[in-house]
Amino acid sequence: MSPFRILPLTALLAVLAGCAAPPSLPTASEVTETLRPPEAATGYAEKPGWVARRFMIVAAHPLAADAGRQVLKAGGSAVDAAIAAQMVLTLVEPQSSGIGGGGFLLHHDGRKVQAFDGRETAPAAVDETLLQSGPGTPLRFHEAAVGGRAVGVPGLLRMLEQAHLQHGRLPWATLFAPAINLAEKGFPVSPRLARMLQIDPYLKQDAAAAAYFYDAAGKPWPAGHLLKNPALAATLREIALEGADAFYRGRIARDIEAKVRSHSRNPGKLAASDLAAYLPKTRDPVCSDYRRWTVCGMPPPSSGGIAVAQMLGMLERRNLASLPPADGVPAAEAVHLISEAGRLAYADRARYVADTDFVPLPGNSVEPLIDKRYLAERGQSIGERSMRMAPPGQPLGIKLAQGEDTSPELPSTSHISVVDAAGHAVAMTSSIEDAFGSRQLVRGFLLNNQLTDFSFLPADADGPVANRVQPGKRPRSAMAPTLVFDKATRKLVLAVGSPGGSSIINYVAKTLIGTLDWGLNMQQAISLQNFGSRNGPTELEQGMAPPSLVQALQARGHVIRLAPQTSGLHGIMRMNVHGEDMWFGGADPRREGVAAGE
Repeated sequence: MSPFRILPLTALLAVLAGCAAPPSLPTASEVTETLRPPEAATGYAEKPGWVARRFMIVAAHPLAADAGRQVLKAGGSAVDAAIAAQMVLTLVEPQSSGIGGGGFLLHHDGRKVQAFDGRETAPAAVDETLLQSGPGTPLRFHEAAVGGRAVGVPGLLRMLEQAHLQHGRLPWATLFAPAINLAEKGFPVSPRLARMLQIDPYLKQDAAAAAYFYDAAGKPWPAGHLLKNPALAATLREIALEGADAFYRGRIARDIEAKVRSHSRNPGKLAASDLAAYLPKTRDPVCSDYRRWTVCGMPPPSSGGIAVAQMLGMLERRNLASLPPADGVPAAEAVHLISEAGRLAYADRARYVADTDFVPLPGNSVEPLIDKRYLAERGQSIGERSMRMAPPGQPLGIKLAQGEDTSPELPSTSHISVVDAAGHAVAMTSSIEDAFGSRQLVRGFLLNNQLTDFSFLPADADGPVANRVQPGKRPRSAMAPTLVFDKATRKLVLAVGSPGGSSIINYVAKTLIGTLDWGLNMQQAISLQNFGSRNGPTELEQGMAPPSLVQALQARGHVIRLAPQTSGLHGIMRMNVHGEDMWFGGADPRREGVAAGE
C-alpha cells in the first residue's frame, strides 16, 4: 500500500475527535558521524495525515500530542500546548529530548515571527581542550559524551518560560499537569523506547538510570510495561509551582552539579552557578523569499535557518516543479540538484556558522550568506555531474582565516508543530543530543551531552574553528524549526521541523520542496524517502531507494551511501476544503508521532 494514502475527510475528523493516535568522500566532521548509526531505526508505519478545523499539534508521541490537544481545547495558546507536550516528551521519549537539554522555538503571533534560543551553554570553567585527550588529539565520541564532561547548561525551561511570559494564555502550573499525572500513574513503554533501551550499551552504567529503565536482572523494560517516574513528577511539581527558578537555582541545580562533577571516569565542569547565570535569548529569525513564499528559520547558533535558505536560494532558478516524484520515488535529476545544493550549503555551514555572540558571520550578519546574488553564483557551480565535495564560498568576496568544524552532531532530538485557535503557530525543536544524552539520570530526567556539538579540535591549518569550545558559548546546531508564509497574503502556510542531527537540514529542505514545488500534502512530503548530501557521499534512505535511482546517480558521478535515515518530521500545512481553510498535519512514519486537534 502506498505510504501516501490519505483518509477521507470525515474519517480524518473522526480520528482527531478520538485523539488517536560504498567508498565515500566524507568531510572531517562526517568521519565520526558516519561510523555511528543515527538514533535507531525502529520500523516504518504508514500514517494517513490528519485534518482539523480550529487547532492542531503534531508531536513525537501520542500522549504528548494529546496533552497539547487538551491545552488547546482549554483555550491555551500554541506556546502553552508546546510546553505541555514537551513536559510529557521528557517522560515518554527520554532518549530524545527533555528538561535536561535545550531547544529552539519559532513563534508567529499573526504579525511577526520571533526566534527563541534555549540552546545549552558551555560552563564557565571549560576551555578549548575540553574534547581532546591530548594536544591535537580528539577524544572518541563516546569518551566525551558519556558522563559529565559534555553536559552543557540546560536551556529548555528558561526558553519556554520566556516564551510563556510573552505568549502564554493558561497559567504556567496547569501546563505541567498532564506530565505529572502520567509520571505518577505510569505510562506504557513504547516500542521505540523499548528498542532503544535494548541496544544502548552505556545507559545502565549509571546507577539511577539502571534502576529506572531496567529490571532487577538488568533487562530493559519491554514495550507495554507500565513505567512510573515519581522522581520526575516531584521535579515537575516544583517547577510548576515555583517557575523555572526551581530548576536553575536551589536544590535541583545543586543536584545537577553533583551528578556532573562526581562521575567516576568522565567528570564535567558544570556548576550550579552556571545554571543560575543561564539566560535564554530572543533573536531575529532568518527569513528569505522562495518563489511566492517567505520561509523563516532559526538564526545562529543554529545553522538550520541559514542552510535551508541557502539550499532553496540556489535551487530557485531550477524548475523543480517539473521533476516531481513518481510512485513515491524522487526523480534522479531532483535528487542530484538538491544534493549538490546541500553540498554547497554544508560547506559554508562548516566554515562560517557558530554562536554569533562569540564569532561573527561574514559581514557580521546572516544577509551575505543568504544574499540572492551570492546564492545564484554558488548555484552556477551545480553541473551535470556531482562535485562530490564542495568548497566553502566567499560571501562578500572575502576569504576568512577560519578552520573546518569537526563536530559529530548526533540526532537524538524531537520536534513539535502547533497552530492554535487564533492562528498563532509554534515550530519547536528540542534535544539532548545523543540517544539518552550523557546517560546521566538526575531527579528523573536525563542530562544532555550537547558540548560534543562543538568542534573537537579548535583550529586547523586555515585558522581557528568558528565552532570551537569557549566558556559560555552555545554549540552550533542543525535544528531547523521552520515557518512558511504566503508572500502576498502573509498567511501562515506551514510549520515543520525534524530531529536527525546534521541531516535535519536535508530532511526539512526535502519536505519544503515536496510541499511548495511538487504539490505534495504534508504527509506525502514527510513520508517521501529521505536523501541528500552533507558534503560527503550522496545519502539515500536504505530500503526505500530503488536500484534505478542509485544507478542513475552513480552515472552522474555520485558516491552513494545507503543508510537508515531516521527523521522525525512533524508538520502542519494550511489547506482549503470546499472553500474553507483547514489544517492538515503529517507525522513521520519512521517514528511514533501523531497529530491531534479539533
